[in-house]
Amino acid sequence: MNNRNGAQAVQVSELIFKIVQAGHLVDGRLDTILESHGLSVAKIGLLRHLAEAEGPITLGQLAERLACVKSNVTQLVDRLEADGLARRTPDPEDRRSIRAVITDKGRQMFEAGLQAQHEAERRLARSLTPDEQAQLAALLDHFIEGAGR
Repeated sequence: MNNRNGAQAVQVSELIFKIVQAGHLVDGRLDTILESHGLSVAKIGLLRHLAEAEGPITLGQLAERLACVKSNVTQLVDRLEADGLARRTPDPEDRRSIRAVITDKGRQMFEAGLQAQHEAERRLARSLTPDEQAQLAALLDHFIEGAGR
């Protein structure tokens, strides 16, 4: 079926499947690369927020920034703490609250993982020209904005 511009129409379910498939592909490739650095997409995401924070940050704030539930952040901080990449610290303003902070080892692993991630992202995107990358980014922004309504 052609639309007004003569372009072939794609079934909506096929389009959504392709978006999901692309997301899984990217996630899998990045996790594989990061695994060689003792990290994962989830771990480097949390480390990024800890590295960018100007000091210890509450687990609730981390959950907000990662757009996930606090129990997921708690488990992730548990794993980072076990690996020596982050540590918990009491909240000086609220004794019931715990904050997390990145360790020196965590910062070093984050920097190494980030370099590996950027290289993997460049390899993933190289099948697209710079113009195609810009078009895809614009289309995905439009899709995300529309889907959020």
